[in-house]
Amino acid sequence: MTTLQSVPALGTHPASGSLPSRAETRDQLSRATYDLLVIGGGILGISTAWHAAQSGLRVALVDAGDFAGATSSASSKLLHGGLRYLQTGAVKLVAENHFERRAVSREVAPHLANPLTFYLPVYKGGPHGAAKLGAGVFAYSALSAFGDGVGHVISPAKAQRDVPELRTDDLKAVAVYRDDQMNDARMALMTVRAAVDAGAVVLNHAAVTGLRFTRGRVTGAELKDSTDGTEFGVDARLVLNATGPWVDHLRKMEDPNAAPSIRLSKGAHLVLKRTRPWRAALATPIDKYRITFALPWEDMLLLGTTDEEYEGDPADVSVTEADTAQILDEAAFSIKDQQLSRDLITYSFAGLRVLPGGPGDTSKAKRETVVTEGRGGMLSVAGGKWTTFRHIGRTVMNKLAALPGHPLAEDMEPMNRLPRKLPLPGIANPNAVAHRLLIDGPAPGPRMAPDTARHLATHYGSLAFDIARLANESPELAERVHPDAPEIWAQVAYARDHEWAETADDVLRRRTTLTIRGLATDDVRAGVEKLLADKD
Repeated sequence: MTTLQSVPALGTHPASGSLPSRAETRDQLSRATYDLLVIGGGILGISTAWHAAQSGLRVALVDAGDFAGATSSASSKLLHGGLRYLQTGAVKLVAENHFERRAVSREVAPHLANPLTFYLPVYKGGPHGAAKLGAGVFAYSALSAFGDGVGHVISPAKAQRDVPELRTDDLKAVAVYRDDQMNDARMALMTVRAAVDAGAVVLNHAAVTGLRFTRGRVTGAELKDSTDGTEFGVDARLVLNATGPWVDHLRKMEDPNAAPSIRLSKGAHLVLKRTRPWRAALATPIDKYRITFALPWEDMLLLGTTDEEYEGDPADVSVTEADTAQILDEAAFSIKDQQLSRDLITYSFAGLRVLPGGPGDTSKAKRETVVTEGRGGMLSVAGGKWTTFRHIGRTVMNKLAALPGHPLAEDMEPMNRLPRKLPLPGIANPNAVAHRLLIDGPAPGPRMAPDTARHLATHYGSLAFDIARLANESPELAERVHPDAPEIWAQVAYARDHEWAETADDVLRRRTTLTIRGLATDDVRAGVEKLLADKD
């Protein structure tokens, strides 16, 4: 591994646009009165902050941890219509999901999303027959206006050519449909950047220690910067609680007698090395309602997910041995044993879905967004799906504007006047970006490796050229962070100066793929920590 020299923050570069320091951001947050303070930097809070800033409101966004540090970076990495919802007759929901999926993958963030073919294997004795699934994928593609082709059925032999580890014993047929895939942490970070570009002020690693009240109304929050212990506060005309699994914790700060409003479902995933290339994903029915996925993702294989009620501390959620065994056992319905060796597991993660409160099996519960107003006027919002993150942001803002006598309603620019498909930063054709990176450099020295060029193009879009510029100016930053990963050190410096990275985990887990590849070694972590420390 390359030994890095001290690389100072890049604020002196005329085109860098480096972030203000944490002290400067705290000072900015402390001095102003914001129209909207969003507490919670998951995709739901981020999207709301983005749409609120677009509408002309003065917006602040804070999170106790990192942006997308919990549930929002623990998803199945899909933008999808939700094939299983057809089983419950939710045709309108699937059509709406497809609309949002297409908007994000084609017009909002084509540089961060990619189409993915799904094979739905039909085994003898399985929960669904070939005719039913064939009709299902046809209807699914029809609800997407056949924009991704027509769902159909193919032979097991053809499917195995694309998925070499597909188990063919008792395999009768394979239904085919299309959805999209993403890196959820990267999508969230680009949305934070879009919110900041629209005028929002953001700070991660800043935990709420209490709420501010004026004549019984919530009018801000007390915070503590976990990086250095500094305490400060933010005043706001409206506070939005978007803390996900912690939403009821914050509601109790507003009203100690607040009744629970949500329940939690744990979803666990495993990441494995692939034994051979996969050109399609598997979506295998487990029972009438559940599907287990095997997804080629980031040069790895992503397996999951589980769905079981969770009642512990959200901070303690983790993948248990029982979770691992369940995921591998369910994957074995359709995947050969050699691809499911535990020796191939590089990483595991678990997240918590936020579901409306109530009885019943969590796997059958609706993935809907719940918005409530507390006795102190704080709005709390929870739930929803990654695919509809833009729609959720608009919905929250419209609900806010519609509240009678609300302090912001008369000031808001109606959301329907805003562009419906405003792109995220870096929008570009990733193939064109990768081609230019290969042609242009960095120089002097060897040209950029093709896998690095492709990785930068599909994770940053046109912003990849800023990273290539850093590598060109500082040759040590052009070196790989680990020889088995496409990332280069310039990405770490960029994360430090442009993407709010404060800790090694911020970089290794969410701004790069080093952790999920099992490559966050002690040496790599030490190098990242050294580069982060050079900011000061």
